[in-house]
Amino acid sequence: MEYIFVKYIHFAGLLLLVSTLALEHFLVKPKMSPDEFRTLALVDMIYGVSSLIVLAAGLTLWFVVGKGASFYTANPIFHIKLSLFVLVGLLSVYPTVFFIRNRTSKQILIEVPAKIVMIIRVELLLIFVIPLLAVLMAQGVGRH
Repeated sequence: MEYIFVKYIHFAGLLLLVSTLALEHFLVKPKMSPDEFRTLALVDMIYGVSSLIVLAAGLTLWFVVGKGASFYTANPIFHIKLSLFVLVGLLSVYPTVFFIRNRTSKQILIEVPAKIVMIIRVELLLIFVIPLLAVLMAQGVGRH
């Protein structure tokens, strides 16, 4: 029963992560009012929390209640999946720092660098590959 609960939390966290990242993509504009920016910063905070939920549940599945660490560790598909998750996390640092630094800005309009929009799009692309890798892993692809 613990395994099912942790898998559910992992899945729900991933849904929240994708939803908030997609919402960031729709909310971000080249120039934003302080109110719009505060909303964006809040969504980014929820995105960060959801990534921690996914990470915690994933680590629990890997080392505590899952199929055993050797099942995951021996599979190269798992390493690709984990690497993509880490890459998405690293990519999200720049937008998050920008959002934190500017969330209390008194400017009439806050200019958002085009680089941030591109980073969010790359994150979305990469995050959509991760469930495919999970399905492949579950079907035994990559096992020796």
